[in-house]
Amino acid sequence: MRHARMCLSWCLSGALLASLACTAQRMPEMTDHQAATDANSNANDPASIHTRAIVVDMHADTVQRMLDEGADINQKLADGHFDAVRARAGGLDAQFFSIWVEPEHFGGGGQSAIDRADRQIAAVRALAAEHPETWELATTAADVRRIAGAGKIAALMGLEGGYAIDERLENVEKYYKLGVRYMSPAWSVSTSWAGSSGDAVGDARGLNDFGRNVIREMNRLGMMVDVSHVSDKTFWDIIETSKSPVVATHSGVRTLVNVPRNLTDEQLRALARTGGVCCVIFYPAFLEPGWRDAQRKVDAEITPMVEAASHQAQGTPAQRKLVRDRVREREYLKRLPPVSLARVVDHIDYIVKLVGIDHVGIGSDFDGTQAVPADLSSVADLPNLTRELLRRGYSEPDVDKILGGNMLRVMAEVERGSEQATKK
Repeated sequence: MRHARMCLSWCLSGALLASLACTAQRMPEMTDHQAATDANSNANDPASIHTRAIVVDMHADTVQRMLDEGADINQKLADGHFDAVRARAGGLDAQFFSIWVEPEHFGGGGQSAIDRADRQIAAVRALAAEHPETWELATTAADVRRIAGAGKIAALMGLEGGYAIDERLENVEKYYKLGVRYMSPAWSVSTSWAGSSGDAVGDARGLNDFGRNVIREMNRLGMMVDVSHVSDKTFWDIIETSKSPVVATHSGVRTLVNVPRNLTDEQLRALARTGGVCCVIFYPAFLEPGWRDAQRKVDAEITPMVEAASHQAQGTPAQRKLVRDRVREREYLKRLPPVSLARVVDHIDYIVKLVGIDHVGIGSDFDGTQAVPADLSSVADLPNLTRELLRRGYSEPDVDKILGGNMLRVMAEVERGSEQATKK
């Protein structure tokens, strides 16, 4: 896709220059300098800058749709936030697919959790095997750059919650060998070895000895540690334990929106000191002050229709959950005020001013939420984000870092840390 887009850009530039030459013949007063200036302006418009960047989204839950709905993401889908057609339109180069095991339906460990994770990994790997013209599996920063240059989309994976390792350290390496390149110790339900920001248990639970060994093993292997769902206590234990950069794959700023899933200023500073990156989520509940309270009121109003839809639906518990989420998505769109992507950039701005341009990225959480910003309604709208960044005065090198460059740097640093640990 990168090569194809650059060829298109060169063709367009060539056509533009030819047009300018013809115009110059008809209008002698236009100088060669003026024509060159106009061509250069076109090359530096938001669309061109977005095309030149390597765009890396750190988190999407689309693989669950593939399994539970049979969604073919190689076709343009009528709903949801992500498919390959819209990804190409949005200039996406690399997607980290969330390998998510929901404890309510698959357990917080055991064979059911392992099987659920393994099936999702197989589905992502099948994308590259069955559609090599579009997808290629990536496990390194160099892979992402090469695949983008070849005009394809890099498919990567992260474990959202450590449930599938089933409290066995050797399973960390198992998933690394299958291609997983980041893991969060817990999702919204605490594990025995790490606290979550989403339940009461997590308030007092950090890493136990096993949890610290998991972090050390991730460092050894070259798997990034994700703090987006962990409790504050677990966050600080991870910062203390990890010898490699730490990332938040889909979080916001707690000073702007006070929810446990967002990071405090102190946490953002600590993350930056490790060399890590906070990837800003697109979910309005973490972006817009007051939105979550309004959401709760709507949830109370629509409970009967959500329950009715779930009762009428057939299939597995996971499939019925998707039916409930579709109702919420429809009703949120009708009943809640729209949120602009400007809020995403507000959080990016805050992080940049607090800890610098090198420590912020993007993690959409596409297909994992029932609401998104109005002008980021799907992956196809990613160029709108670049346009807003440029409008606020970010340079092209800044935009490159935010859209993917910072995360490629972290990936490479984690890989080097693994190599150095292996040599010792």
